[in-house]
Amino acid sequence: MSARAPDRMQIMTELVNETEVSLLECKVCFEKYSQKKKHRPRNLPCGHVMCLECVFSLAHPRNFRLECPFCRRACKSSETSDCLPLLHLIEILSRATNIPLASGTTTGTGDEAAVSASLGLTFNLSFGGWGTLINPTGIAMCRGSDCVVVAHDGKKRIKLFGLSGSCIQQFGERGDAGNDIKYPLDVTVTLDGHVVVTDSGDRSVKVFDFNGRGKLIIRESFCLPWGLDTTPENEIILSDPEAGALSRLTANFKKGELKKVQKIQSNLCNPREVAVSQTSGIIAVIEHLIAKGPNYSSTRVKIFSADMKLIGQMDSFGLNLVFPSKIYATDLAFDREGNIIVADAYNQVVLCLGKPEEFPVLRPIITQGLSYPVALTYTANNSLIVLDSGDHSIKVYTAS
Repeated sequence: MSARAPDRMQIMTELVNETEVSLLECKVCFEKYSQKKKHRPRNLPCGHVMCLECVFSLAHPRNFRLECPFCRRACKSSETSDCLPLLHLIEILSRATNIPLASGTTTGTGDEAAVSASLGLTFNLSFGGWGTLINPTGIAMCRGSDCVVVAHDGKKRIKLFGLSGSCIQQFGERGDAGNDIKYPLDVTVTLDGHVVVTDSGDRSVKVFDFNGRGKLIIRESFCLPWGLDTTPENEIILSDPEAGALSRLTANFKKGELKKVQKIQSNLCNPREVAVSQTSGIIAVIEHLIAKGPNYSSTRVKIFSADMKLIGQMDSFGLNLVFPSKIYATDLAFDREGNIIVADAYNQVVLCLGKPEEFPVLRPIITQGLSYPVALTYTANNSLIVLDSGDHSIKVYTAS
């Protein structure tokens, strides 16, 4: 058996090399696809694929339109999307051979450990991966049980993990029944241990206990419920991008009784991700500014006091004055000290914007090892958990 092992490895390596040439190479610039932003494979509406850098290079600088170099069909750069089959293939082949397929694919933990020591974070472990999680969208922490709750596109929409990576519970079938979940966007956990999910499939908010039993469904109060977080008073702050509003949801979650839905902020521009400080009640929200142009156009972070007075705001342009690359915020969270932590999927980093009174004081805290960070949460001991949709994993950075 030992004599045949090198032959199998050689065959697998040759297969990977052949696959790289035939499938995993941009046919415009002939660079290898990777999970890095510049060479991520992008689908055009016509069905052809090229890397993100070629999309931006071919797009007109004013109207952002481009012609497919293969069939000449016109489209806008904002109409392109990640080619998930190729991204999944990159990940599968990399794991099968234990060799990196391109400079953007990481197989070890060396890159993940490259974090700033200023906030005392050290890479600890990663778990999940394709199959265990499929295109995850939201993450939350149950501080009472130290469980990580993830919303994703799998057969069971909600998964609960221990901090060691073991799956404890899963529920939420995809379907039309009352307790089913069609397309989850975000998730939070109440102080009394109930899982609250926003479902874009039927534009509702759904509440479950930890065993997956449905407790409450709210449909009439929102246009498109999106991001949500729990307040220190066990209420839910929820964003509605179509209504341009933030709402406060009050309920007896144990009995499944809705008490009140109150709109607390309006005239926001496409608000999606939201976070609440568990110490001060301060609310932070990410607005996705509507503009003609490519993806990752612009975002704005707004900070409100607990009584909804605007404390500060900063958009991508302003952050670009203190950071060398344009920032596209995909989620945010508060650490135990009250610092605002932001995930930037475009630059594949996690940044600290400082406390609200000093906002923004920008410090990168994770600069390598991330593919497409989409969500953040913190444990009770101030460890940072990053949901990385690029490789369908959960990455834990513990406080030193």
